[in-house]
Amino acid sequence: MTMLLGVVDISEIGIEDDDYDAAHTAVHASPLMRRLAAEAMGEDYPAEVDPSSSCSWWLLGRLVAALRMPPGGRLVDLGCGRGGPGLWLARALGAQLHGVDFSRAAGEIAAARAADFGLAGRARFEKGTFERTGVADGWATGAVSVDALPFTPDRPAALREARRILAPGARLAFTARITPGSERGDWPAMARAAGFEVEDAVVDEGADPYWRRLHASWLAHADALIAELGERPAGNLLTEARVFDRDRASLPPATLLALRKAG
Repeated sequence: MTMLLGVVDISEIGIEDDDYDAAHTAVHASPLMRRLAAEAMGEDYPAEVDPSSSCSWWLLGRLVAALRMPPGGRLVDLGCGRGGPGLWLARALGAQLHGVDFSRAAGEIAAARAADFGLAGRARFEKGTFERTGVADGWATGAVSVDALPFTPDRPAALREARRILAPGARLAFTARITPGSERGDWPAMARAAGFEVEDAVVDEGADPYWRRLHASWLAHADALIAELGERPAGNLLTEARVFDRDRASLPPATLLALRKAG
């Protein structure tokens, strides 16, 4: 398993399946988590989105440009979590939204937020995986994944599934860290092998400074987080913060990739 918010692999702590439901539920109900994220991101924090990720105003704008979806489209959010980025994008693009996430609790929270974005009746959220989304062949005219897709256990299979659900010429935009020549980290090579054209790869210069500030803030507020979230969810987050601090010097930069389904 991987960590909860999509920055580094903390498989050594042994996160259980139920931890994802517990984490989404606890974070959604936590004013402290929201305040610390807003302070860490500053002016670029999209409060309405309420992200549990590095989703900033900069990233939202780049996603709109990368997807190039006409009004009336059909957007799939892969690893949608509590739904904020997908809901915001679907409203901005005038699209229907289909969110897919491993956590049933996350999907329930996202569905409850749909009306706040004016998407009642135009958004649905279902439990699924990156490799088996449950979306029909060619249904999507765009797909997005923020700080989520890299944590599939089978990256080539996830990319093939994304291509399957996209209409011809439609695009997938997602955040990842690229390691050229690596079997699991060379996203452009994996994308081409899955039948995509790589249209763009742009480094998100604000992402890692945000994570550094946020993780430092979590550690500084450890006791308050444990009291508000509960020992297990807070403990996983604090372990993530420590692992990121340990490994960040060796991490490739956070990058937004834009892929187009060839053919």
